[in-house]
Parts: sequence; C-alpha cells; structure tokens
Amino acid sequence: MKKLIALILLLTMAANVVSCSMQVRAKNLMDGITPNEIAAAESLSEQNPAVTDFAVRLFKASEESGKNTLISPLSVLCALAMTANGAKEETLAQMESVLGMTKDELNIYLYSYMKKLPNGEKYKLSLANSIWFTDDERFKVNRDFLQTNADYYGADIYKSPFDEKTLKEINNWVKEKTDDMIPEILDEINSEAVMYLVNALAFEAEWAEIYEEGTIRDGKFIKEDNTEQDVEFMYSTEHRYLEDDNASGFMKYYKGGKYAFVALLPNEGVSVSEYISSLDGKSLSEMLANAQIATVRTCIPKFETEYDVDMAEILAKMGMTDAFDMYAADFTGLGTSTAGNIFISRVLHKTFMSVGERGTKAGAATVVEMKDGCAEIPTEIKTVYLNRPFVYMLVDCENNIPFFIGTMMDAGE
Repeated sequence: MKKLIALILLLTMAANVVSCSMQVRAKNLMDGITPNEIAAAESLSEQNPAVTDFAVRLFKASEESGKNTLISPLSVLCALAMTANGAKEETLAQMESVLGMTKDELNIYLYSYMKKLPNGEKYKLSLANSIWFTDDERFKVNRDFLQTNADYYGADIYKSPFDEKTLKEINNWVKEKTDDMIPEILDEINSEAVMYLVNALAFEAEWAEIYEEGTIRDGKFIKEDNTEQDVEFMYSTEHRYLEDDNASGFMKYYKGGKYAFVALLPNEGVSVSEYISSLDGKSLSEMLANAQIATVRTCIPKFETEYDVDMAEILAKMGMTDAFDMYAADFTGLGTSTAGNIFISRVLHKTFMSVGERGTKAGAATVVEMKDGCAEIPTEIKTVYLNRPFVYMLVDCENNIPFFIGTMMDAGE
C-alpha cells in the first residue's frame, strides 16, 4: 500500500507510427525555455465556485453505484488545463465549457493557487509538472505551447526518444515527485505516443487532534445491501456541522486548519447515489463556507481504498466531445504530426487514500492519452457516525474547494 497522498496526472499524445529506438537520457529543454514572471491573482474567491462546480460535476459523472469511488478533481483540472493550452476553435470551446473557465482564466487561477499553497510542518500539499515529447522527426512541437505551460505551471520540459528507457525515466520522475509513493504510473509507452504532460500532486496531513488508543473501537459497517463488515472506528468530538435536505455531516481539521476531511452521511432512506444526484457545486460551496458551529459526536472507519477509471467517456458525456474525435479535434496549438490529427484517446485516472488515527494520506494518477488517427458551541449535540455508506472529501479550507472527493460504500475493500 502506498504511504503518501500523491496525485499524478499524465496526458499522452500519440501519432500512428512505429516507435524508434531510444537513448537512456532525455534532453532537458528548460535551458531554452525560461518561465516568464507572472503576477499572481490577489484573490481566487470569484473562481473558486467554478472549481467546486467542476469537482461536483466530474464526481457525479464518475460515480459508480454500489462501488467505492475516489477522484481528484484538482488533478484532472490541472492536466486538462495544460492540454487546453494546445486546443483551438470548437475543441477549446468545449473544454472551457466543461472545465468551467476559459484557458486564460484557468492558467492564472492554477498558477496563483499553486503559488499560494499553504504548507506547514504537519501538513503538505505540493504540485509538480513536466512535459515529455518525442524527438521523432514526425512530430513538431509548438514552442508557444511549451512556453505557456512553463510560465503558468512551472513545467519541466524534456525531449526524448520514446522506448522502454523513456518509460523508466518518466516513472522515475513521478516516483521522485511523489516521495517514492507512486513508483510507477505508466506500464508502457504507446508506439503512437508523441507527448506526455505529467502533473504530480502530493498531500499528507496530520489530524489537528490525533486519535488516541481509547478512541478506537471495533464496530460494524453496514453496506446498502445490509451486509455487515467488521471495521475499526475512530471516535471524536468535532465542532463544525454540515447539513442539507438529504444529509448531515462534519468537518474534521488537519493541523494548521488549512485543510479538512469532510464527511456527508445521507439521511436514512436516501441512497448514496440519490444523494450524489442531488448535489450541485453552488450548494456545496455554500455549505462548506457556512459550516455550523456545533458539538458533533463522530466516528470514522479506518480505511484504505483504491480506485481507477477511464474518464474519456465521462468527459465526452460532460460535453468535451471533439477532443476525443480523431477528425474533429483541434490541438494544433500543441503541435503537429505528419502521421495525422492529434486527439485524446484515453483519460486513465487512479487514486488511493488511507485514513487512520494520525491523519490522512492519499494518492491519485491520471493518464490522458492522445493519438493522431489517422465561536461559542451550542448546547445541542449532533451525532454523525459513519457506520454506513457516505460521501467524503479532502477540502482546501481557504478556498472551499474539494481536491479529493469519493464515496465509501464498502469499508472492507
């Protein structure tokens, strides 16, 4: 099991040609591309609701009834935002519509977000980006595309022949940027690949109040089919209560108060799927921003969960259709290939999370493959025991955006 929150996003661009033999070392092109100085936005408050809205829409589209689900909307957003810098015309318009902002707005938002990430001794959220493209003469990269991603995403840029050695280099980059917690993200380099855009996100935080031995007790987790599972529950009293028409929940802070674990337990008689269908970005943003001060008796099951999904169909259904169409896609802003038009073929997303007595660790990986194709505490006491299926998130408390969001349907997986 992986030991750290790590989130990896990879975008793969491919051309319909046979891969050539490669050398072991990639050529770092940062000597030729110097990131420009960018002025960070003073406030992100106007864009934060759009980010939360994207998170909820992506979560709703990704949810699989009866199964544990876990995605990182921030990871997916970063990867697709970098890709959008190479999109044009209708392809770009559709991507901007799905992502909730224009590419220029996304660039300055994510640049500013990364610059302002709060980190402390007991909590850390970090992001790293890189771009790898083939040195095969069939592919000509757009230098403006590289410059933009260097400017706003601090992307390291590598030119390399694509074979098994490059595969190891990319995996080693990912391993290093995730503190060895994701030792491998790619199982192969497609013979048609011409570019990989890689975003690595790592998060680890300790609870503001660590669970002591006496607060951890065995209990039963009851699935929606009434199957019982033996699990360890962690009991505590929290002071931020969440509620809407269909669920109740709480926020449990990590040290520093900058990040929090959020849980939402659907009311009796409301399934997790029904609750998710009722969610929207606006109401979630308001609920997070207006958490009630209350005494909340809580219990959280200790759990570890992994999840993987191909998001290509999900994103297409959300409205990003042209990007996956070998004939309609327009990524000429990224580069060109003599083998055909560049388009996205797959968006593979993998995640991992561990919630225990000291804190939370989680990880995620996304591979997007592109080819050419051809206050005072009230006296009332609330109780939210997560002993049946629930929705949970890791939330940036300063911006009220979830950077992980999932469902816990089976605590024994």
